[in-house]
Amino acid sequence: MDGLGLDYEIIIIDDGSTDKTTEIVQQMSMNPHLELVSYTRNMGKGYAIKRGFTHATGDLVLLLDTDMDISPRQIVSYIRAIELGDIVLASKWHPGSRTEMPLTRRILSHAFNAMVTLLTGLRVSDTQSGMKAFRRSVLESVLPKLAIKRFAFDVELLTVANLRGFSIVEYPIKIKMGGHTMPGPLIRMIWTMFMEILGITYRLRVLRYYNGR
Repeated sequence: MDGLGLDYEIIIIDDGSTDKTTEIVQQMSMNPHLELVSYTRNMGKGYAIKRGFTHATGDLVLLLDTDMDISPRQIVSYIRAIELGDIVLASKWHPGSRTEMPLTRRILSHAFNAMVTLLTGLRVSDTQSGMKAFRRSVLESVLPKLAIKRFAFDVELLTVANLRGFSIVEYPIKIKMGGHTMPGPLIRMIWTMFMEILGITYRLRVLRYYNGR
């Protein structure tokens, strides 16, 4: 980031982790670009991103998962690509992407995306990859309407942004994903995401909740 010649800030959200994230970041506190947002109770990805955005000051906001499936070195291409649209969305299934992941996760990813398209009408190939860039105006408009605090947050965010006319551009990514999730937690996560997407669909198609300010 220092080599790009741009003003930047790095906001690390520690969503109630039980490892040494907070301790490690605090040791880096002399870095003027770095800010830690930490709380003790795990609240979910959606809550963490909304909380982090309240600390962000830039015109471009880039989200990056910290599991290192995606190298931070790819940030620069997403900063440049924001000229293509309001949202630049990493897609594992973009023709230019290089994706390494177990067969089971490939099947689940395609099935999940098909369900999202069917229920919400959102036509993107991948909502869950851990790299997304936004113009600030998108998040200012969309985040106040979001109800999901956990797994399906990305789906709700993109669904509302699409409904409000913001342009979404899918972009190539290099990603290497492992198969470390255990069957029990994976099944619970899938069930939770399914119920959350049904909630999004209900608010979208029945309540028309997202149409208002």
